[in-house]
Amino acid sequence: MQEEYKKEEKIVEKTEVEKEIELIRTIIKTREELKNNNKNFEYAKEELIDYYTYQIKANQAKLDYLIKLAKLKGIEVDMINNKKYTFLGEEVG
Repeated sequence: MQEEYKKEEKIVEKTEVEKEIELIRTIIKTREELKNNNKNFEYAKEELIDYYTYQIKANQAKLDYLIKLAKLKGIEVDMINNKKYTFLGEEVG
């Protein structure tokens, strides 16, 4: 039996701008998840109350970390209030 070989692909490091865009996207996504967790918590019953409590705590901790990281990179977090906006000609969110 003959083995097939795949060509190795070179891993390309993201540029700083690409990393910042990804960070902003992750912040927006995490904010949306947190908002949805809070809405679901309002209507949760029995065991789901605990589930959404943990989800809210986890997403809040993640969001706090991402915002701290963004501030360290010099990204103004206040500008990430809208779900969609344009960043260097590319729509983000």
